[in-house]
Amino acid sequence: MPMDGLTLGFIARELQETLQEGRIEKVTQPEKDMLVLLIRSQGKNHKLLLSAAPSFARAHLTGASYQNPQDAPMFCMLMRKHLQGGRLTRIEQLGGDRVLRLVIENKDELGDTAPRELYLELMGRHSNLTLVMNGRIVDAIRHVSGDMSRVRQALPGLPFVLPPEQDKLDPARMEEEQLFSRLSVLSGPLDKALGASIRGLSPVAAREVAFRATGMSRTDMEGLKLDELAKVIVSFFQRLPSMGPPTAQLCEDQLITDVLPFPYFSLNTQLQKPFSSLSTALDAFYFGRDRRDRMAQKSASLKRLIKTHMERDEKKLALQEEELTASAKMEEYRIAGELLTAQSYLVPRGAEKVQLPNFYDEKGGMMEIELDVALTPAQNAQKYFKRYRKARSAQELAKGQKEKTLKELEILEQALFDLEECETEQDLSDVRKALEDAGLVRAPAGKKKPRQQESVPLRFLSPDGTEIIVGKNSAQNDRLTGSARGNETWLHAKDMPGSHVIIRSENVAPETLMMALKLAAWYSKGKGVSVPVDYTLRKHVKKPGGAPAGFVIYTHQKTVIISATEGEIAAMKRG
Repeated sequence: MPMDGLTLGFIARELQETLQEGRIEKVTQPEKDMLVLLIRSQGKNHKLLLSAAPSFARAHLTGASYQNPQDAPMFCMLMRKHLQGGRLTRIEQLGGDRVLRLVIENKDELGDTAPRELYLELMGRHSNLTLVMNGRIVDAIRHVSGDMSRVRQALPGLPFVLPPEQDKLDPARMEEEQLFSRLSVLSGPLDKALGASIRGLSPVAAREVAFRATGMSRTDMEGLKLDELAKVIVSFFQRLPSMGPPTAQLCEDQLITDVLPFPYFSLNTQLQKPFSSLSTALDAFYFGRDRRDRMAQKSASLKRLIKTHMERDEKKLALQEEELTASAKMEEYRIAGELLTAQSYLVPRGAEKVQLPNFYDEKGGMMEIELDVALTPAQNAQKYFKRYRKARSAQELAKGQKEKTLKELEILEQALFDLEECETEQDLSDVRKALEDAGLVRAPAGKKKPRQQESVPLRFLSPDGTEIIVGKNSAQNDRLTGSARGNETWLHAKDMPGSHVIIRSENVAPETLMMALKLAAWYSKGKGVSVPVDYTLRKHVKKPGGAPAGFVIYTHQKTVIISATEGEIAAMKRG
């Protein structure tokens, strides 16, 4: 859901009420297009997230933790200089559109107090976050040069110009006559006319306004009493600040599909879940989506590399299978050589082929043998023995190469699965390191990267409080299984890439086991669709010497076919 002007108005009022006169204690920049401000207000610490990401531009308070780069970007350093220690005096939406302005009072180098203005524009791929002083741009999180836009540039030192105003009515200031005049010249569906007349309305919001005014979300303008309609709609917008509570629109699996500033009667109210604040709802909606989108971008090059390796290995495997098929004739070469050696007296001089009794055939049949007319029977026998030795060597080599190729494919398939489960830079680093250790990916040349903090697995709590831990990649699987106690239960999807799951208890309740089985099924290549899951005690799980990270063998297992949905996993309590 894009954050439309209607939703932004609610957020602006919520932030103004919570953060006004708050002190900015800390500024961080976890992503290239995201700023997080730690603000002390009304005796509490709050984290304000400002994102100019093209797909997830937004502003709200957040309880999520974001991993910051080891070296702060230059934009972050500049924001710390201008914002840290300052007072947030005002937060407002401009003209009912998707622009948020924050006014911060802070001291300059001479000790004089001067206002800074931070503008967040939520405009899809044109989204930006810009710091302004005295009408000029100090810096923008996304620079826009003259080559990129002739209308508005965003470069340090240039005058700051607001986005061009839409030829629409400001919902906070419009009057009945203005709206009546606009609607009078339009035709077609009412929701389309409202979207074309009033700023900040997404199609979903426009349908809700139409429903509130007429009782139908999709109705035609023809036949409507536009003067009465305009009066109802203006009254609705005047009541907006008092409306609530914020809700999340759910799907049948109870996953959040949309966030609404108040209940939308035009949608299924049975699938709307109220939240204590709009920020809480937006945080729940955006966090996982934003994280997955960013990790997909960051892992794209490694994913392409893995798929390239897999394609090469699959081609090699096909060639190795051909070699093994060709070497299947080696026994025929050996028998031909032995028959020629033992029965050379039956071979006529100058014959191109010969039929000899095959004493290896239980039925006593004959074997036809091709001959080189230039060679004696003994020489022909040696030629067949030579072919036999060559075919045997080729078979042994092909077997070894095939085993190596299959092992590589297994490692690559696991890495491809691990990439989908990455949540942090540390997780991504684990996947790359596993491939480097296996010799499938080269370590980057040049300056050695500083050692990153060890990534952590997922933690869940069962209904009885038992901890269940799920590895997100091979490295975590290795550490998780290696540190588990002997009588703890170990689970893994059978014969497919997946996570190692450990139940941190020696006495496992049935509901705890079922929860762990669903986790093992979901965090596997099978993604919870009728997945066979093996489980056994940790003491029966062994890692062979020299095996790559996460690869184990196990015994005494039981297998259960289990299914799990995204909604079930989302509802599980995280530890």
